Amino acid sequence: MHPAFSVIFLTTLIGVGQGLFLAIFTGQSYSAVELLPSEDSVAFYGTGAMIALGFLVAGLIASVFHLGRPERAWRAAAQWRTSWLSREVIALPILMFLVFLYGLMHYFGWDTVLFTSKTGARLQVTLVVGTLGAIATFALFLCTGMIYAAVKFLQEWASPLTVINYLLLGTMSGFTLATAFASLTAPDLVHFYGGWTTIITLAAFVTRVAALIRNGRIKYKSSIQTAIGIRHSQIQQKSMGFMGGSVNTRDFFHHKSPQFLKTVKLLFLLLAFPAPLILLWIGIDENNSGILLTAFIIQYIGLIAERWFFFAQANHPQNLYYQTA
Repeated sequence: MHPAFSVIFLTTLIGVGQGLFLAIFTGQSYSAVELLPSEDSVAFYGTGAMIALGFLVAGLIASVFHLGRPERAWRAAAQWRTSWLSREVIALPILMFLVFLYGLMHYFGWDTVLFTSKTGARLQVTLVVGTLGAIATFALFLCTGMIYAAVKFLQEWASPLTVINYLLLGTMSGFTLATAFASLTAPDLVHFYGGWTTIITLAAFVTRVAALIRNGRIKYKSSIQTAIGIRHSQIQQKSMGFMGGSVNTRDFFHHKSPQFLKTVKLLFLLLAFPAPLILLWIGIDENNSGILLTAFIIQYIGLIAERWFFFAQANHPQNLYYQTA
């Protein structure tokens, strides 16, 4: 497939926003049961939620550039009964509203304690809103991943690993940013977020490599023989019937060499996983916010390369006719 940068930025930006919100909410949840120290509601939870919202909004803006008729964007939600894309279009604004409400409640102190257990655990209104936001976050990850995993004829995408990787890669980037953010606003949480970032990054690395191994072993169901219904081993296609280009030759193939794809694969494997982890550990050890922020930036660049490769690796069956001829 031909990677569209608008979709690349959409999926990576909202992934950071989703992951960061999950990180912020996780920190508050641990604090509510007194496993972590309480932090400043405005500086950490409120500001963190607004930063997450900023990434979600940026992703939404990026998606507009993928639309031929942006004024008709509202119609994308019309097929929610059958389309994962429509469900994503619905889930994203719901999550944005809940993240905004969560941050607003922390900013203005609208955080009534609904229940306190004998052990001191507290159930706050913001935790209820945060729980709804976490559910919406996982729903959005599912919708985004299933847009691609549900396309059965693109065998590289049609796998549960597609959904798992969207979930883990987005969460990984959000927790990496949360570690850098905590170093500036809540130093007591840096090791907590650093530990979770390490765990999630290693898990994401394992599942992404598993997807690469799976895709490298795919036995394609489509061939020139199956296309025309003749099972002869010596069939050769001499021409695709016309000399000019079309939407088929532009949108369903990346037009890059195998060596270029191999370079991008090695690049994202390095930048998205080991490089940011090494910088993360150094930043935590030296208590250096700049290094931690650099770890996030490098990881995000790696995720852009990873998402480009994800789209480019998908081999549309129509390329048997339009590209290899």
